[in-house]
Formats: sequence, C-alpha cells, structure tokens
Amino acid sequence: MKKKLKQTDAYRLGTEYQFINPIPMGPWTSYSLLHDPIHMSFVLARYKFCARMLRGKQMVLEVGCGDAPGTPIVAEFTGKVIAVDVEKRLIDSDKKRLRDIKNIEFRVHDICKDAPIEKFDAVYSIDVIEHLDKKLNIPFMENSVKSLQKHGICIVGTPNIKANKYASERSRVQHINLFSHKSLHDHLARYFNNVFMFSMNDEVVHTGYGNMAHYLFGMGVGVK
Repeated sequence: MKKKLKQTDAYRLGTEYQFINPIPMGPWTSYSLLHDPIHMSFVLARYKFCARMLRGKQMVLEVGCGDAPGTPIVAEFTGKVIAVDVEKRLIDSDKKRLRDIKNIEFRVHDICKDAPIEKFDAVYSIDVIEHLDKKLNIPFMENSVKSLQKHGICIVGTPNIKANKYASERSRVQHINLFSHKSLHDHLARYFNNVFMFSMNDEVVHTGYGNMAHYLFGMGVGVK
C-alpha cells in the first residue's frame, strides 16, 4: 500500500511547481480587476466558448485581441493563434507578457483594410464589431471571410442591442454598432452557408430566446 503523504509533503508536491515568475495582466484587464472584477469572468467565459467550438483547428485568427485576456485559452485547444489588433501599444504589451506561449503570434493589423496573407481554419472576434462605425461592417466581414479556408468557421461575439438599456454609461458610449439576434444572424448569412446563433447571460451560453440575452454569439460555417 502506498504511504499516505503528510500535509506538508502533499502541499510541497502539489504547489511548488506553480511558484513561477508572475505574468502581468494587460492594461484593460488590470482596469477590470480594479473596477469591475466580476466582468472578467464573463469575458473569459466567452473565450472558453470559442476555444471549445474551435478545438483541434490548426490555424486560427483572432481579430481585435486587445490585451489578450483569453487568447491563451483558445491557444490551449488549437494549433496556432495569430492575434491581431490595430492598437500597437496593446500588441507590444501582449508580445512581452505572453512571449512564453509559443503558439500565439501577435501582430498589428487592421482587418477593415485588408486580410492577412494566410488562410485560416477559423476566425473569431470577441467584443470588437460593436466598436466599429457601421460603414465598416462590410469590410470587417469581407476581409475576415477572405482569410478563411472554404470550410472555415467564423465566430462573432457582441453585446445584444436589446440589453443596451441596462448597460452602463461607459458601455453605451463605446458600443456604437450593436446588433440584435436577428441582425447578427442576417449579417453572417450573407457570407456563410450555415449560421448558428447562441445566447449568453453572464457565463452561461445557451440557445434560448435571443431578445433576453445580454450577449450574442453568431457562428458562420462554410464560406459561400
């Protein structure tokens, strides 16, 4: 019979390997920790959803990675993530903080201007499209689609316009291009043969009534 470990030995074996040099959080995530920490759990759950949906995909593009709070979650389940953003300050920070995660590559890139040169199995964006001028909806989607293989998957996550009346003033100021369950579906349906819609409340993703969702995920599969 294997000898039962004493408390001190069990603690040492179970925790010692975790005492590594800490990785700083990005600036936006640090702000959330100080001012709205519960929001961090919602954001990470959105990345978890994408990670589960894209499990096993070899080449994945993240559009608008920001300070990459959940990019490592997607990278854990996929071959490689190329994460792009227009904000150089964030990309420089991401490269420095997350340099030890070898299957993430960070780049400064504006998807509304052109597509990356590679072809990807999947592209996803979380909390991006609601910040764009409406006139950029088409180039945003067209260049995202151009980056995909024919069989590719596109996931767009965004707050629901139906929930905007409950949002904070800071949120309403930033979110200038909100979609409903139907309008997000219809926008993706222009580019994909199949569109699957998901509702989200807090950390829970479901297929319930779209008008009662705080957050929406649209998933397009198969490029037209």
